[in-house]
Amino acid sequence: MTARPLSKIDNLLLSVDKALRAVVPHSNPSSRPLPVSSDEIPKLSITESRHVAGLMRINHTGEVCAQGLYHGQAFAAKDETVKQAMHQSATEEVDHLVWCETRLDELGSHPSVFTPLWYGMSFGLGAVAGAISNEFSLGFVAETEAQVSEHLQDHITQLPAQDQRTREILAQMDIEELHHRQLALDNGGAALAPPIRRSMRFMANCMKSAAYHI
Repeated sequence: MTARPLSKIDNLLLSVDKALRAVVPHSNPSSRPLPVSSDEIPKLSITESRHVAGLMRINHTGEVCAQGLYHGQAFAAKDETVKQAMHQSATEEVDHLVWCETRLDELGSHPSVFTPLWYGMSFGLGAVAGAISNEFSLGFVAETEAQVSEHLQDHITQLPAQDQRTREILAQMDIEELHHRQLALDNGGAALAPPIRRSMRFMANCMKSAAYHI
């Protein structure tokens, strides 16, 4: 039997479900295990644990923002191919969200209390980018992923020497973020103007400062 096309109500419910899964911890299944070479949990001091938890809270927030960005762009995209590409990228990055939540649990910590706000803001930005043009939307993805890679690499250098577990998780996330950046460029993403890139970096730094603590 041929499946019936999804109605507007069906699509709305699917969108709400995706949004809730992005902001409610432990609501997503992971398709892959943690990318770690050992199941041993590293022993950290209280100060080290708090610092690593702050870094992972930032990374979790970044993945929530990625979900909002991709969902918003898919919502507003004019081209069906771009729309499907955004949905696919969001699906692939769900594992990153779960990995961050898992490591936060291990550290006895939690995601940012502002998670719904981060998602909503990112959805709005993604929708605006998607409405402008496919080239701008894909360029926005490429720049976002480039900046995410930068802070992942910075976080890796800040980890305690014995925390190989977090280091391996972030390294795998970095590889995949750069892959998504390249896909966006290969599909026609346009370079963004310097003022836009600077504005994105300023907003990201504000988010990181807040998410590290709360």
